[in-house]
Amino acid sequence: MNPRLRHWREAATLLLAAGPPGRPPRCPLGRSDYELLLLRRSGRSGFMPGAHVFPGGLVEAADFSAEWLAVLPPAPRCGLGAVKPPPPGGGRAPLFATDRERLGSPLPGEVAFRICALRETFEEAGILLLVPGRGPAPPLPAERLPPAAELGRWRRRVQEDPSCFLQLCRHLGCAPNIWALHEWSNWLTPVGRGGRRYDTAFYLCCLEERPPHGSQDDQEVTAVLWSSPPEAIERFKSQEMWIPPPQFYEFCRLCNFSSLSELHKFSSERALEGCERWMPVMLTASDGSIQLLPGDELYPEDPDYTGEKKTIMSTDKKIEELMKEGSVFHRIVIKTIHNYAVYVNIQAKYKHINPVMINCDSSDFNSKL
Repeated sequence: MNPRLRHWREAATLLLAAGPPGRPPRCPLGRSDYELLLLRRSGRSGFMPGAHVFPGGLVEAADFSAEWLAVLPPAPRCGLGAVKPPPPGGGRAPLFATDRERLGSPLPGEVAFRICALRETFEEAGILLLVPGRGPAPPLPAERLPPAAELGRWRRRVQEDPSCFLQLCRHLGCAPNIWALHEWSNWLTPVGRGGRRYDTAFYLCCLEERPPHGSQDDQEVTAVLWSSPPEAIERFKSQEMWIPPPQFYEFCRLCNFSSLSELHKFSSERALEGCERWMPVMLTASDGSIQLLPGDELYPEDPDYTGEKKTIMSTDKKIEELMKEGSVFHRIVIKTIHNYAVYVNIQAKYKHINPVMINCDSSDFNSKL
């Protein structure tokens, strides 16, 4: 953990994709032979109540425990591939670049954040992703997991005390499958949203099997849903569920991949390039708002990361006027909570891929500028 943080907390989340090869698509908006795990947050939650999100949560001190070194391969990277140096003019996201050893942890962020994402997925959805021994190794088969009742007891223990996740791994003679998680993106909650802010590592994991059974905990999570990217966007458009802007953006990016094998190949190769931290900057217009992202022509040269400058970006113009006046876009246009549009025409960095540009106010799934 990083005790020096004042303005936000560090967190990790998991984009868990699963599906047997050749699964026929079920949504007319686009083809996809895989689904992703979504969880509906409790309406009583203090952060994004009622939203459908990927599993994840706050990094705990237990995720950085030195005792993990007895479960995982040797430090410093515990068997993870090395991320390449950032390109000229770029930089490693601070979430990953922070020297954790100076903060008292022998585990680098890349390891601890993966442990956090896997622990939270078990806590929130009851899905446990392990490998036998110290790994890396093929995933632990479901039939080798404890009976459901015993696993439920472990789940409750981990929810009450995150350090019990390490105890569970030791009990089973297994390690959390950190090697199946590929670095995907890094989102920092915008300034001015009120309340909590999070600097979150997004990881992608592809399971070449049917989606594993998940169950809500009826505390933080009230429903578990598996959905393909096109299906999720269609459900969002029809107001069956609400997806926060970062998750919507990532679903639009995943719409580039119709097959799980294609997604897995891309993500495993691209992950070695690292990623940059994105903090959306809010621009309030007369009929909605725009979340500006790095590279957009309106994105500030010196973003107010902490909110201490009290910088407010607003205009009396309508969104349509702003779009007609501009030419370099990397933005999420928000007219209502169920009407988003993604516009991107910049070159993606770190060998990533831009999202399919989707306007939820249009029947044209692939509407573009």
